[in-house]
Amino acid sequence: MNIVKKVSLKNFRCHEEFDLDCNRPTTLIIGENGSGKTSVLEAIYLALRGKSFKGVDKEILKREADFYRAEIELMDAQKIIIRFDGRKKEFEIDGKKSLRLPKKNRYPVVLFEPDDIYLVGSSPSRRRDYFDELFKQINENYGAALSKYNKALRQRNDLLKNEIVSRDDLFSWNVMCANYGAEVIRRRVHNLKKINEKMTDIYRNIAKNGDECSIKYIGAEVDENDYLKNLENNFERDCVLGYTTFGIHRDDYEFIFNKKKADGSASRGENRSMILSLKFIEAQILEQEVGKKPVVLLDDIFSELDEMRQRHLIDNFKNYQMIITSTAVPSEMRVDKKL
Repeated sequence: MNIVKKVSLKNFRCHEEFDLDCNRPTTLIIGENGSGKTSVLEAIYLALRGKSFKGVDKEILKREADFYRAEIELMDAQKIIIRFDGRKKEFEIDGKKSLRLPKKNRYPVVLFEPDDIYLVGSSPSRRRDYFDELFKQINENYGAALSKYNKALRQRNDLLKNEIVSRDDLFSWNVMCANYGAEVIRRRVHNLKKINEKMTDIYRNIAKNGDECSIKYIGAEVDENDYLKNLENNFERDCVLGYTTFGIHRDDYEFIFNKKKADGSASRGENRSMILSLKFIEAQILEQEVGKKPVVLLDDIFSELDEMRQRHLIDNFKNYQMIITSTAVPSEMRVDKKL
């Protein structure tokens, strides 16, 4: 069941030297705020996904250090080594070096951060980022389409900032935005349908009641042709404002509780139970779609949950490797590392 066996860090964030054994199914790291707990999870995420969930390499590099090194040993004896020399980063696996983590060496990860608890009432951009990261893990093509869309969108917006721009100037970028935007919409709707098929049942298992919950996609569910028409119809408005007013970059996800918008109608506890449900579904879908059990990284979220929801969290993730950080020791858990 375990994937990660050992973590070794040098000059990584605040850690000059750090080692952690992850031989048990659940690893608990205890420390005060600012002691570097999250940095350990960041290193694991970097090794399994190929990028940080917190910052860029120069921010990761310990102050006044010339390089950082992170080595993650997996249970299959494979080692993933990440080096950054102040200019470039490289990954080394079985003696082979590359600038990016190869797709075949990536593992799914369920990351649970304290801010995720407030996802229901957060900004549309925060929710888009959240689901984009999940959907990238579910399907690599989603990430590719989204990346190409964003590049085309930047080019279109750059042209719109000019004092004089014609429809012809924008046409090729309109076509690309419509092509990749429509693909992203299809995949968002498809993935959200899978989540919603499980959402209410898992929520009821946590809350022990008959409430219903789901997530609604707030956006233009259009095909490529209609997407292109919308861009062309908004030409004058976009020219005046200097940016693209229609598209997937403005879409949102709305949590629905008993047929009403959850933000404003659901209680704080009900919102938190919905987020727990979503996290459990993430693990299930990632395992089904990717064919690998995800590693579950829980970053200091016990302080945000009552004892009942803490128990549900541990019980629902018991079949996955969990690496947990906390400022206090949760009941009946053994500390593996104290910072």
